[in-house]
Amino acid sequence: MESLATAPERVENTDVPLLEMRNITKRFPGVVANDDVSFDLRRGEVHTLLGENGAGKSTLMKILFGLYQPDEGQILLRGNPVEITSPTNAIGMRIGMVHQHFMLVPTLSVAENVALGLKPGWRPSTNLGAVSSRIVEISERYGLAVDPSIEVWKLSVGERQRVEIIKALYRDAELLVLDEPTAVLTPQEVDDLFVILRQMTANGRGLVFISHKLHEVIELSDRITVLRNGRVTGHTVPADADRHQLAQMMVGREVVLAPDKASVEPGDVRLSLRDVKVIGDRGTMAVNGVDLDVRAGEIVGIAGVSGNGQRELAETIAGLRPARRGSVVEIDGVDVTAANSATTRAAGLAYVPEERMKDGAIGEFDVKENLLLINHDDSRFLRSGLFRSERMAEHCHRLVDAFSVKTPSLETPTKSLSGGNIQKLILARELDSSPTVLLAAQPTRGVDIGAAEYIHSQLLAQRADGVAILMISEDLDEILALADRIAVMYEGKVVSVLDRPSATREGLGLAMAGATVGEADSFVADSPIADSPVHDSDGPDSDGPESAVADSEVTDAS
Repeated sequence: MESLATAPERVENTDVPLLEMRNITKRFPGVVANDDVSFDLRRGEVHTLLGENGAGKSTLMKILFGLYQPDEGQILLRGNPVEITSPTNAIGMRIGMVHQHFMLVPTLSVAENVALGLKPGWRPSTNLGAVSSRIVEISERYGLAVDPSIEVWKLSVGERQRVEIIKALYRDAELLVLDEPTAVLTPQEVDDLFVILRQMTANGRGLVFISHKLHEVIELSDRITVLRNGRVTGHTVPADADRHQLAQMMVGREVVLAPDKASVEPGDVRLSLRDVKVIGDRGTMAVNGVDLDVRAGEIVGIAGVSGNGQRELAETIAGLRPARRGSVVEIDGVDVTAANSATTRAAGLAYVPEERMKDGAIGEFDVKENLLLINHDDSRFLRSGLFRSERMAEHCHRLVDAFSVKTPSLETPTKSLSGGNIQKLILARELDSSPTVLLAAQPTRGVDIGAAEYIHSQLLAQRADGVAILMISEDLDEILALADRIAVMYEGKVVSVLDRPSATREGLGLAMAGATVGEADSFVADSPIADSPVHDSDGPDSDGPESAVADSEVTDAS
């Protein structure tokens, strides 16, 4: 095989689209996931698929990658009708897919991960020396700097993203699908990724970009196709659309992207952390000396790339993970450092965990049971030791109505609800306890733009009522839109704390990547982020019905 540095691109007739998906229909029991969808991709362009969770984006791409077969419609590659029966078949047709959740083995090297799954005799070779040489060629051509010999667990998140792209290019993909590729990257890593993607399109490759981050969609795309409820609702180009128009095309109504965040004077300290140290699951120090106060009537946002101690810190505050000796966690002046979750709740804490179906709700329980998980033994619901079913039902109906939880009934299994409605259910249950401190971890991860808009309004309402809110989020737009102060965590430490007016996307990104406080804080608030959306990123695409087929968890594939 010719070296990448000299080999000409294999480009056929450029007048023919690289990909055409004509009138694709895919049905699941009770749901039409794709309804007469047509989509095409040209060489040298980025064509974005935009839509809420359940809109049909993932279904369409799974059909393209051979994971599903369409019930109706036709696929053409380079002008020729094809049947794509499996991912192996798709790879052989030069179709690649970079999944949001990296498909890498952490204990193997970059070269071993790239070679994994290749059949003997695959050119150039499955010999690791030859694989490494090829990786170097690809890296040099596209600016994907990575050491082929290094184990994947030693790489940053951005470097792992590069390995996923190298895997696809190694297999000579001409058509590449990128599913939420920026979800876990810092702003600087996103900028680097976009340079790489543009280099790929300049060499004749076609990219399908799936994202919910509207500012990124506008920045990167050549064309945009919007899906809603399985159907195409429109096509546009960035020059003809802004974030508000795209959001309205996605949801079908006007969406409030910039919150009406009223001025609130912070009160007394409600949550106090002093020298908090926590051992993680790997036996290493996951949280290393965190000091932080959260006052009544303020939202303190913790920003950072996943895996820098945020989860362990949240679990320690909630009484689910022990802290090291010497740590101090106080809720309303009560030391709860060594307390369990029941004691922290009694002290005034409400907790929205980052993994809603693991820690926040029980999928097999119905809506009513999940709403009553933390207060089923409340005296309101008991008489002579027996449950008062009517009062329980009245209570649950009130919460469902107040928080706009869409459910067929209180007896509906919770796992059957959409991700956004499960999150609203958890929020309704937690806020009903009238907390003084709310700990919200990834509050809108994996929910669509409409549900995120509602959840944000509830957080701001709690702030106005004097609740102290600690919000942990990997979504900088969410942090910038809601937080009054922003703390950045890196390698278990808070490396920077900024008032919101002083925070910039660039400065936060530097701090998230490990820059010193001085380096990060040197970026003053002169970047155009004042109109950052409340939420134009709703996390992983979880197209409800096909998730049910894939893993029986209908809506929480995040």
